[in-house]
Amino acid sequence: MNVLALDFLIILVCEILVGVFMFNYYRNSVIDASSEYVKNINVLAMTDERGYPAAARRYAQTFQYRDKVEVQIFDSDDNMLVTTNGFASPGVAEVATDYAEAKETNGEAWWYGNNDNGEKVLAITNPLPDLGFGFNGYYRVLVSMEEVIDSYVLFLVIAILVGLLTLGFSSFTGAYFVRSLVRPVREVTATARKIASGDLKTRLEVKRNDEIGELCDTINYMASELENTNKMKNDFISSVSHELRTPLTAIKGWGETVSMSIGEDDEIVKRGVDVMLGEADRLSGLVEELLDFSRIEAGKLTITTSLNDPLSIVGSVVDMYEEIARQQKLSLTFVKPETSEMIMADRDRIKQVFINVIDNAVKYTEAGGHIVVSAFNEEGCIRVTISDTGCGIPAKDLNHVKEKFFKANSNVRGSGIGLAVADEIIKSHNGLMFLESTEGEGTTVTVVLPTVKAQPDEVTEIVFPPEQKG
Repeated sequence: MNVLALDFLIILVCEILVGVFMFNYYRNSVIDASSEYVKNINVLAMTDERGYPAAARRYAQTFQYRDKVEVQIFDSDDNMLVTTNGFASPGVAEVATDYAEAKETNGEAWWYGNNDNGEKVLAITNPLPDLGFGFNGYYRVLVSMEEVIDSYVLFLVIAILVGLLTLGFSSFTGAYFVRSLVRPVREVTATARKIASGDLKTRLEVKRNDEIGELCDTINYMASELENTNKMKNDFISSVSHELRTPLTAIKGWGETVSMSIGEDDEIVKRGVDVMLGEADRLSGLVEELLDFSRIEAGKLTITTSLNDPLSIVGSVVDMYEEIARQQKLSLTFVKPETSEMIMADRDRIKQVFINVIDNAVKYTEAGGHIVVSAFNEEGCIRVTISDTGCGIPAKDLNHVKEKFFKANSNVRGSGIGLAVADEIIKSHNGLMFLESTEGEGTTVTVVLPTVKAQPDEVTEIVFPPEQKG
């Protein structure tokens, strides 16, 4: 309705403007035609005051366009000397609007209205030029506007019909617009609101191949991604709950056992305390991982860098897992160059990355498998690869393993955010981490960190991600 009202207003304004334009066009056409009919009237200016009346009568008698216009001739005292419709008796002329204006301005003036017979006429008054014989007077041309008005009215009727047809066409196209665009957009809006309220299974039926259809596809894709993310979030909550419950159960169980064994079986007490301390460390590590993830999500992960030897960091992690690997009947090998460049890094954060990656390699590799950690010096960086002969990652999951909440194998312990945190830590050090894997054969994780040749004795605190200015 708003568009229709606007169309009506535009058409109405156009009709008025066109009507005014055409009226002026018809009027100017009549004036131009009248000037053409009386183009020889300047002959009256070629006589003096005494010969002027006779010349006026001769002009009236010989005027050949009397069926088209009427010409009235006046002297300088406002007396009508003659008219082409008959001889006028001498006397002062009625002061018409156009005559008075022409006399005042000494130029052309016109008037439009009804004559004494009620006929619509256009009157044009002009002074005769002074050609050196003195000023003789004025001439007035009267033209009937009846036929012109009929043509003008016909034009207005056609213009109104065109306007009505245009308005009708606009109404039709507006209705089509509502059906083809507004209604689908309303459906998209309603579906988006359902999705926003939590109904992630709602989908739009795609019936078009235009931008609306593309929007529907996008909304459906968004809903699918939200559903997948929501599922991963629920799986994450379930996994974390299980990961938290397991060490707590062990701590509680062994705590009760130790409590009953104090003073009776020192071996059981020692074993229980060791288990509880180990599970407490595991629980602490999981909580710290969750806190790191929360900091990354909030953009408040703090990185404190200093000069470090990357081989020392990786070597310390390999030493941590040598006994674990031996117990699980895995071979763990560290291949390193004799020397390497230093890196500017947060030692604890980088160590956390390699703990996460090597821990995954140990978890996903069965007994008898091999894990090889290799370090290579490259120009301007150090490359560390962790390769295992484990179960590998399915091709469909490979691009998602660094996403938050994602777990390729729900049967293996872990929160599903370890690689996401590790990837963000490496990014904060201007490094790269990427994975290559073949299902059933193994996985290779590569970490690339930039090295420094200078020996800066400084510590830098970096907030990652960087705060956005503006």
